[in-house]
Amino acid sequence: MKKVILFYTLFISIIALGQRKYAADRYFNEFAYKKSAELYKTIYDKGDDSQLVISRLGDSYYYNTESEKAEKWYSLLMDKYANEVTPEYLFRYAQTLKSNGKIKESDRWLEKLKEVNKDDSRALELEKNRNYFVEYSNRKKTFVNVKNLSTNTKYSDFGGFIYGDKLYFASTKPEGTKYDKKIYKWNDQPFLNIYTADEEIGNVEQGLQVSNATRFSDVNTRYHESNAILTSDGNTLYFTRDNYDGDKLRGDDDKVTHLKIYKAENIDGEWKNLEELPFNSDLYSCGHPALSPDGKTLYFVSDMPGGYGATDIYSVKIRNDGTYGSPVNLGRPINTESREMFPYVDNENTIYFASDGHLGLGALDVFESKISDNKFTAPVNLGSPVNSPLDDFSFVISEDKSYGYFSSNRTGGKGDDDIYSFVIYRCKEDITGVVTDSRTGVPISGATVRLINEKGEPISKQVTIADGRYTFKDIACENNYTVTASKDDYRNDKKDTATEDIDKKTIQADLVLESLIVETPKEQPQIVINPIYFDFDLYNIREDAEYELEHIVTVMKNHPDMVIKIESHTDSRGTKAYNRTLSTNRAKSTRAYLISRGIASNRIESAIGYGEDQLLNHCNDANQKRCSKEEHQRNRRSYFYIVSGGKNVTSSNQ
Repeated sequence: MKKVILFYTLFISIIALGQRKYAADRYFNEFAYKKSAELYKTIYDKGDDSQLVISRLGDSYYYNTESEKAEKWYSLLMDKYANEVTPEYLFRYAQTLKSNGKIKESDRWLEKLKEVNKDDSRALELEKNRNYFVEYSNRKKTFVNVKNLSTNTKYSDFGGFIYGDKLYFASTKPEGTKYDKKIYKWNDQPFLNIYTADEEIGNVEQGLQVSNATRFSDVNTRYHESNAILTSDGNTLYFTRDNYDGDKLRGDDDKVTHLKIYKAENIDGEWKNLEELPFNSDLYSCGHPALSPDGKTLYFVSDMPGGYGATDIYSVKIRNDGTYGSPVNLGRPINTESREMFPYVDNENTIYFASDGHLGLGALDVFESKISDNKFTAPVNLGSPVNSPLDDFSFVISEDKSYGYFSSNRTGGKGDDDIYSFVIYRCKEDITGVVTDSRTGVPISGATVRLINEKGEPISKQVTIADGRYTFKDIACENNYTVTASKDDYRNDKKDTATEDIDKKTIQADLVLESLIVETPKEQPQIVINPIYFDFDLYNIREDAEYELEHIVTVMKNHPDMVIKIESHTDSRGTKAYNRTLSTNRAKSTRAYLISRGIASNRIESAIGYGEDQLLNHCNDANQKRCSKEEHQRNRRSYFYIVSGGKNVTSSNQ
């Protein structure tokens, strides 16, 4: 991207007047990168392959976002001068490789930064998250219906601020004035002006457009103006401008003109009383103003001395009397050794900003961080589709969080930088169902139903009403969930379910609970649990048997006055005496387990083994070889009879 303001190296708009020994050096130092690239290439072709010439060839293309050409020259620079270049060249080379899709190679060069400085935050972030590129490229759907605005041109259109039903932005497009002939050498385009456009909200879900782009004439001059923002009452305007006093440009000792933040007041519909903010300087740039929700803090970007990297984000307090405090660097974790810029703070104290120092998809990416008590959470990359291999920046979002804008020079645009609109993904669905009894089919009231997310975390809970129904409303789409149901004296049930990508759809997830207490026509009521398995010829309680016995524990704890007796039976294989002893030992082991789980011994009247004396089918000694495994299994069972305080409990046992 041929960034026209606040971009690449200290985001300076330049008119350099000093003489240079070589024309190439002069154009480079004037930030006229198209021309400097052409001239340095001529010098290289004549045999000068010095570190200066090769590095400036790479820089000229890098600062103009011609990443493939930049990679060619940075690669040559690393081949010849890898041990001599500064860390920033390692970083720029890594960035161009990433923009060109060479992720693994980019990461290898980024790692080398740690060899120069073990505390380099860019290399340390990579160590913490090796899978960042896949993660950022596959973010859950949040920003959808991304649209290139109809007002974009072949020139540079970027930035954004929403106020009322208008979008404020900056553009270099010519409007037929005498100033349009004045060309900014960086990218051979006219200088920036502030514009407004009418938002066409309509059906936001289908995408957003703007119309009637109009130059904001009250504050525009022949030089750069951009990044306009308004206070909540609409009476104060902050914006970025070249260091221009209305008469001439002012510069530092090297005659470099930096950027400054100005403000203007709305008086009877006209913007008057233009003045620069007191913390500006002729020696460095300040720009990209943004306001906190309460209007008491101004955030901005600067390359002032003492920062962390090329450009940092700062804050300054706006006092009640209209004066300003001292600028404070936001520090870590926001600022890095590279570029942080284009801050924007929404009405929930989330700061969005662009950075190429944090791990991203290439060049500048948009990040967000939560603000609380002047502290900032670790920045989170917004991922695709907001971010791309090239520059993505100037992210803003509407007050109701339904739509917003960002700028990008990604492929497929209309020209240089373009403004894109997006819609916040609002898909919500309901998960509903009925909890019923497995044997009777009757709806169960009073059952507790929980919604569990993919991490195993309960996120919602309901109790079924008389018809056994539950409903979880407004659940995020395209997620996997588990619904569980439980009730005293019932075996729990669960069902895996997933929401889809259809707003307001209802997902059905019925659950069935198996009663542990069951009435049978021939015998006293019983509780049936799944088979309790013992190892062959043994009677110790296995882990899988423990799980089933816990149902008995639960029932007895639910009914503190319940007294039971245990009866255990075997199949016919083995001698009658042996089977009676084996079944008795298993009954006693079962009793011992229940006591170990806190059931008082006087609540278990007896634990008796009957061996093969009470077979349920024809599989006796004479027929045992003719019987299947399943038929023998029917005879291996335990009964948990309720003597008093409840109902009989039955279990098949193996």
